[in-house]
Amino acid sequence: MSAATSPSPALRLAWWGTAWLRGAVVTDLMLDAVIGDDATHTVAGLGELGLGGSDAAETLVVGLGRLRAEGATGLGCSFPAEGDAVGLGGPPPFNHAALEAGEAVVSDAGVGLVPTRVGAVITWQAYAAQRRQLPDVGEADRALRAALVESAQALADLDVARWRPEVADRLMNLRHRDPLQAAPGVPVRCVELAARGQQAAEIVALALEDDGGAVSAYEMSARRDALVPLDRAARRAMTAAGSPEVWPH
Repeated sequence: MSAATSPSPALRLAWWGTAWLRGAVVTDLMLDAVIGDDATHTVAGLGELGLGGSDAAETLVVGLGRLRAEGATGLGCSFPAEGDAVGLGGPPPFNHAALEAGEAVVSDAGVGLVPTRVGAVITWQAYAAQRRQLPDVGEADRALRAALVESAQALADLDVARWRPEVADRLMNLRHRDPLQAAPGVPVRCVELAARGQQAAEIVALALEDDGGAVSAYEMSARRDALVPLDRAARRAMTAAGSPEVWPH
């Protein structure tokens, strides 16, 4: 069996932070899972929102503790992109920061956290966050499966094996992927959906790397167009899988 791999920072914080807030894991286990190979994670800006403490960065445990004191019982994630603010409900400052980062975490206490990485340190900047709409887990699952089929066919028509053989290999071996390390309480269906979403996002990133040796603007445009549905479906799958509000019971 393959070793479990680490999800993105937002997914890690959403899964393990929720488990910690609900008393399903001890503090040390939560910290190890969220921080992973990084040096440390901190939280900044909670003081500006009137949640106590100073405006300086605090430890992750102190930051999450302040959210729990405000009544937070869960953290959900968002993986937005320009033109598709999935998992975001505003206000504009939070949405803008989340779009810039490509990921964010939203607590059910009205606080959003956006990661900024400097070397091996991630700082989660706090913003006021509003109620959001989320994709259904089943809907996101079906959309991802359909997008994988459609994008694979479109890339085959564009001779993906010639310009990005490693992408063709990934598409031919979709069943071969490492499981994600999930926290207690995350539904198995969501763990599997997140793994497939992350796999699809990696395929998109690989296929768009230096435009795959495209020799014309038309080729670059055609390849990007073939990947847009897969990118959207991957981000929506990870958003649904990382948001307790829509987890199946």
